[in-house]
Amino acid sequence: MAPPHNRRPGFSRRAQYGFFLTYVIALAGAIVSAVLLALSSLDPPAFASLRASLAEVTTPVSSGISGVGNWLGAIPGGIGDYLAVRGQNAALRKQLADQHALFMRARSLSYDNRRLLALLKVRERIAEPVVAARLVSSTGSSTRRFAVLNAGSWQGVASGQPVRGPEGLIGRILETGPNSARVLLLIDPESVVPVRRTRDGVPALAAGRGDGLIDVKSVALATTDFGPGDVFVTSGTGGIYPPNIPVARVLRRGRDASVARSFAQADTLDYALVQRAFMPEPPPIPVPIPTPKPAKPKKNK
Repeated sequence: MAPPHNRRPGFSRRAQYGFFLTYVIALAGAIVSAVLLALSSLDPPAFASLRASLAEVTTPVSSGISGVGNWLGAIPGGIGDYLAVRGQNAALRKQLADQHALFMRARSLSYDNRRLLALLKVRERIAEPVVAARLVSSTGSSTRRFAVLNAGSWQGVASGQPVRGPEGLIGRILETGPNSARVLLLIDPESVVPVRRTRDGVPALAAGRGDGLIDVKSVALATTDFGPGDVFVTSGTGGIYPPNIPVARVLRRGRDASVARSFAQADTLDYALVQRAFMPEPPPIPVPIPTPKPAKPKKNK
């Protein structure tokens, strides 16, 4: 049989204790209120002192409760501010990335413009250039150093023609196709270019090493000292390369031979100018000077 649903307080001892404690607290509060009211009416200075004492006791508790309340009340605002700042940071990062992309594009265009203007100035100084084209690829890690030019025999490119850039000599045409050509770079081990030192005209040979550098070897009869910063240009000896094209600058001191770095770096090659092979003028043929015949002695009559 189910227990009866009796909800009267007397049924539970715990409920009776609860009601009794409530009555006691209410009665005590009423008595304290009556005492305080009588004290405030009969002796206001004493009531003021009591009130000040209670304030001294309850102020720290009230301050702590107020601080906790303010902290709890600031949590929603802090969360909102965090989410807003996070969104602003994401937007700023996206804006910075977009501006960086535009900056890199503008920087690339500026670099290409400078290179093209320099190449245009070189073209103006050359009497009959063959073609200006782009170097679309180059071997940067192999011991053999070649590049591919996007112009070929249909554009007038032929084997043996020199190739130069705005900074200086790049190499020469090795093979040609209808619309492409293979360039033997200056730093290839099979490349040898006759050069001369700009400050005194000392003749030398610039030979590629295959590691991005060039060996400069003197061909003068006397001992030659090379110093850092010595600049070498093509001499025009033997043909193919026109004279006075910048080739390389010496890196360290040496005697009769030294290591140099080419002005046209393989990792920056982009636009190139193909020139006609240089043919030096043959030396003039000496004209023999007739030897005067000795006068015959006159006979005495």
